[in-house]
Amino acid sequence: MTSLYLYVKALHIISVIFWMAGMLYLPRLYVYHTECAPGSEASERFKVMERRLLRRIVNPAMIASWIFGLWLVYIVGNELKTAGWFHTKLMLLVVMQIIHACLARWRRDFENDRNIHSAKFYRLINEVPAVLVILIVLLAIIKPF
Repeated sequence: MTSLYLYVKALHIISVIFWMAGMLYLPRLYVYHTECAPGSEASERFKVMERRLLRRIVNPAMIASWIFGLWLVYIVGNELKTAGWFHTKLMLLVVMQIIHACLARWRRDFENDRNIHSAKFYRLINEVPAVLVILIVLLAIIKPF
């Protein structure tokens, strides 16, 4: 079982890396997209980039992260039921999932030329996944409580 655990853990880490890469890049694209006139050639190019990033990398990586993460929980078993660090990590993952959903919604707003947020807003949002992933990794590695 140890060998399976290590393979699943490696696949989980790989998928999380891809998910976070997209979660950090997508808001940067939004920053640049806000500087384009709706309907312009540049705006249409950003729409394609954002859609492809979300659908081909971010969404599949998020799904894989959850699948491999839940598989790890299954392998590890009951010891996680009382681990405070694990419950806190899950709460932060729910927040990450909400940010993911917001990024997808804002992509649809850009797609329909209905963005209402500023570049400053997206610069701020860009920091949220970074802070969350730092906290999540610290909890998973250090297991402080």
